[in-house]
Amino acid sequence: MTKPLVSIIIPVFNSQAYLAETIRSALVQTWPNKEIIIVDDGSIDNSLNIARGFRNPSIRIFEQNNKGASAARNKGLAEAKGEYIQFLDADDLLNKSKIEDQVLLLKDKPFAISACATIHFFDKSDPYVKEPVHEWYSEGSKDSVLFLTRLYGGGLIGPEYGGMIGIHAWLCPKQLIDRAGEWNEELSADDDGEYFCRVILASSEIIYSSTALCFYRKYKQKQSLSSASGYNKNKSLLASNDLKIAHLLGRTNDPKTKLALSRLYWDLAVSFYPAYPTLAKQAEKKAKILVPEFQYNPYTRGTNRVLSKFIGWKGLRYLQSLKYNLLTR
Repeated sequence: MTKPLVSIIIPVFNSQAYLAETIRSALVQTWPNKEIIIVDDGSIDNSLNIARGFRNPSIRIFEQNNKGASAARNKGLAEAKGEYIQFLDADDLLNKSKIEDQVLLLKDKPFAISACATIHFFDKSDPYVKEPVHEWYSEGSKDSVLFLTRLYGGGLIGPEYGGMIGIHAWLCPKQLIDRAGEWNEELSADDDGEYFCRVILASSEIIYSSTALCFYRKYKQKQSLSSASGYNKNKSLLASNDLKIAHLLGRTNDPKTKLALSRLYWDLAVSFYPAYPTLAKQAEKKAKILVPEFQYNPYTRGTNRVLSKFIGWKGLRYLQSLKYNLLTR
């Protein structure tokens, strides 16, 4: 029996420090019928030469001017020949059987999608020594709206819900990808959140693999953003949230879903304040439109909870910002 082709799409932008390890994790997959599509998005470091150095027939390399990760993924999708799509960022990793384990679960289910556990690890640490945690979504789901409500609502829906599912935790049939549409190239932040909201809503079922595994690289030190780039990033986060709300409310009017979506806006409002007060005000207004009676406080424990009762979460965020600025001068 012919094994279906899997297309592994890797967008690359100045990823020379990690790219070789990422490509190797794709090459060693136990699923034999695969193509690795590398889309260099205008890198100015050695990334392209690293990719070319592998000289493996399963690797196909494409170049484009810098347009962003979403555009690079869309280029990868346009070139993909596989029946299944595996997205993989250029600094993340897959365990050897990841694709095989999920392909077998999706057999004869062209509109189902498979997820797996993600191990988060800090850069320069060994990801393979950590044991996976199988979170609430390990039960799978045939109700995509309920699944997203639990993902977005977190503790408001139930103590075990919420969290993050990285894009490389998923394996998607190409037919499902075609149904969901392309990546939104206008978004520069949370483009993956908006995209997989559409993919999940277009799916017939979420199937969990308990043996597949992926690894998400984190960084203790991040490069600081300029005021302009920080504003544009946060504006994109708000725009992505607007789209997710439209996608979900086009399918349901359930109060729990509205509460989950209101929480997303409140979380953004808190993260924006006080650096971007206009964006914070917009997010807060949208949260209140969804659920006017929801009394939100991001501080639920300890001294911060007590202080926020007296000066409000905005007052506490302002004090925290002053303290941070003094310490980082």
